[in-house]
Amino acid sequence: MKRLLLAAIVLGLSVQSIAQLHKAPAYPLIAHDTYFSVWSFTDQLNGSITKHWTGADQSLNGLIKVDNKVYRFMGAEEQTFLTILPAADEKNYSVQYTETNPGGDWMNAIFNDKAWQTGPAPFSDNTDAKGATTWKSKNLWMRRTFNMSSLPAGKIYLKLNHDDNVEVYLNDKKIYNKDGWVRKFIYIPVDASAFKKGYNMLAIHCANTAGGAYLDAGIVIEQVNESTTISDAKQTDVNISATQTAYSFICGPVKLDVTFTSPLLMSDLKIMARPVSYITTKVAATDGKQHDVNVYLGTSTDLAVNEPTQSVTTSAYSTGDLLILKAGTVAQPILQKKGDDVRIDWGYLYVAAPKASKATQFIATPEDALAAFKRSTIAKTSADKHLTLATVVPFGKVGANAAEQFVMIGYDDINPVQFFGKNLLPWWKENGGTIESELADANIAYKSVISQCNTFDADLYKNALESGGQDYAQLCVLAYRQSIAAHKLVKSPQGDLLFLSKENFSNGSINTVDITYPSAPMYLLYNPDLLKGMMTGIFYYSESGKWTKPFAAHDLGTYPLANGQTYGEDMPVEESGNMIICAAAIAKAEGNAAYARKHWKTLSAWAAYLKKAGFDPANQLCTDDFAGHLARNANLSVKAIIALGAYAKLAEQLGEKATAETYKKTASEMAAKWATMAADGDHYALTFDKKNTWSQKYNMVWDKLLGLNLFPKDVYVKEVKYYLTKQNVYGLPLDSRKSYTKSDWIVWTATLADNQKDFQAFVKPLLKYVEETPTRVPLSDWHETTNGQQVGFQARSVVGGYYIKMLEDKWKNQELGIRK
Repeated sequence: MKRLLLAAIVLGLSVQSIAQLHKAPAYPLIAHDTYFSVWSFTDQLNGSITKHWTGADQSLNGLIKVDNKVYRFMGAEEQTFLTILPAADEKNYSVQYTETNPGGDWMNAIFNDKAWQTGPAPFSDNTDAKGATTWKSKNLWMRRTFNMSSLPAGKIYLKLNHDDNVEVYLNDKKIYNKDGWVRKFIYIPVDASAFKKGYNMLAIHCANTAGGAYLDAGIVIEQVNESTTISDAKQTDVNISATQTAYSFICGPVKLDVTFTSPLLMSDLKIMARPVSYITTKVAATDGKQHDVNVYLGTSTDLAVNEPTQSVTTSAYSTGDLLILKAGTVAQPILQKKGDDVRIDWGYLYVAAPKASKATQFIATPEDALAAFKRSTIAKTSADKHLTLATVVPFGKVGANAAEQFVMIGYDDINPVQFFGKNLLPWWKENGGTIESELADANIAYKSVISQCNTFDADLYKNALESGGQDYAQLCVLAYRQSIAAHKLVKSPQGDLLFLSKENFSNGSINTVDITYPSAPMYLLYNPDLLKGMMTGIFYYSESGKWTKPFAAHDLGTYPLANGQTYGEDMPVEESGNMIICAAAIAKAEGNAAYARKHWKTLSAWAAYLKKAGFDPANQLCTDDFAGHLARNANLSVKAIIALGAYAKLAEQLGEKATAETYKKTASEMAAKWATMAADGDHYALTFDKKNTWSQKYNMVWDKLLGLNLFPKDVYVKEVKYYLTKQNVYGLPLDSRKSYTKSDWIVWTATLADNQKDFQAFVKPLLKYVEETPTRVPLSDWHETTNGQQVGFQARSVVGGYYIKMLEDKWKNQELGIRK
């Protein structure tokens, strides 16, 4: 007995010791929703400026002063510029332009452009977004003159945002060209010899080759900051758990631990929705001596803007037990921007420190704030852009016993989304809460919340380890915060919970059904109400009469405006199947079909559509729309068949015996027919009419999880055996057309396996991808299996699909009467 007890203790300790991930493409620091999100894109926390998930700079700077020597543990020195020629994000300007080919010498200073048009920049095919002059033709030529009283000294850059191909000339000399497009301003070095004293000419040709058109440009010079003599702290470790990212550093004779906690606890929506993250610092001397220690946290006001050139208003005040810094844009354009690569520029950012910490707070430019910390003074500013909210926490004399303090960062987004014309409040405001009350509650509950997070993180890892092994557990850890933070929790005007997703770096849609479907397993596992929150808006869209088609909509709009579908093409079989399968999964998770009963008429209409058009789908898109259209898609047919079987099971739970028998018979007959039509020797084909092809039949996993038993087990076995012969170094390709893949679908496909060895054989290359991908962004679910590079997408919620193996095991254990 003693030996067994000792083994159990050792096992428990070993689980704790590996219960985190040490390497990631990017590291979550603050992760609450699609706007309130800060990541480190490098393995060293002080290796780069921290960023929003889109890659835009959102700087968190961390310094520690040990006996008057300063070390940087977070962020990097920011590059700042002085404008020579403003782009439109700073100042309105007009140029000469033409959309008709002007001939070969159009870039020359002496070229006569009198016949060209005059118009304001920027140029765009979407003036509703940020364009001043509409440009929808294939080509645009632009000329802009400016004068310089003296030649610039220092590093000069062309500031450019273009979509698509571009060539740029300065005073007849080509200074830049690129095929392709960029999502934001880039800075290209320009040799000072290209400039002239007096009259200068900037000439640009931009070609619109493939959807989307944009052009804006300016010229800036890099500002040289005061030499800083700041040393880098030596990072010794990083650990990622489900709700926390923890770093360790050596700063001379002091050890520093820094932990970022976003308490996204799905069992407590009040805590999960609270827009507050903790940054905890713990210091201890390593040499047996006493050292004077102060820690500095600088939070950029760029967390509250879409572009760093936007003017902000700031304030410092105290309330209750807290010292608070606040920042937001002057303009406050609530819900006036929509789209993919955009950040929030309304609402207010807050940095709060407990008064008990004896912290000092001030607001200054980044360089002045750093200099003030070095000199142990306070800085002030009269600037209104790109500022730092600085908090200095004195630890006093620190010895071998660790001392701990924390700072909170919060965001009040006022109205985060619009739902069919009505601006909604965030969930945490529904009962009259204010950001000050949320910060106060977070302060009081600090120890309790951290304890809950520690317990949850350990339990999650332990359960994932038991389900799929260490590689699988580490994938689940990395997916957790990312998936939740790609949503916003609100209440609908009808009083329903809405958990609205954003298609991050995909197309910016809000509440996309084929984002809900792959995300579903994590929410079925931890809180099915959140999956309902992804589905209720789609049901409302149909049941209100706003969506009149006989199948489910693709989305509710473009984030953050949920006013109706904006995607250009329907996915009728895909989305109808997704909604029905998810409804059946909720019924299994909750042990009743009450949610399906509430929407039974709508589900029945979609089931009737699938019965008619689902088995042999017409040429259409599925959720893998990036791969293009397919007719007779065998995997899409599987989805329709399983959805009909799931509908039959729901009908049975609701006492509709005749309907259940009819649809079960239909689904069974379709499955038998499918097995014949899709057969391709030792596997099943990509489409019914193309042999010598293959695809992952990931949709089939729900036949297994829901216990429908529509497809014989040997279908699973045959497919899994075949897939194992098709793997590449970074995973199983999606299908025979390309070598890229979707990682969420791989885990679903792996869950078809009937043994751990095969499951782990699929998962192992995925962790290798996570650890070795050269693309340093929040986890991309669409990558190349040959070299590990991102193909597209990042920071999306669909990685919640990794939890499907844990969900399967939970449901199995429930059926066996095992409580976990």
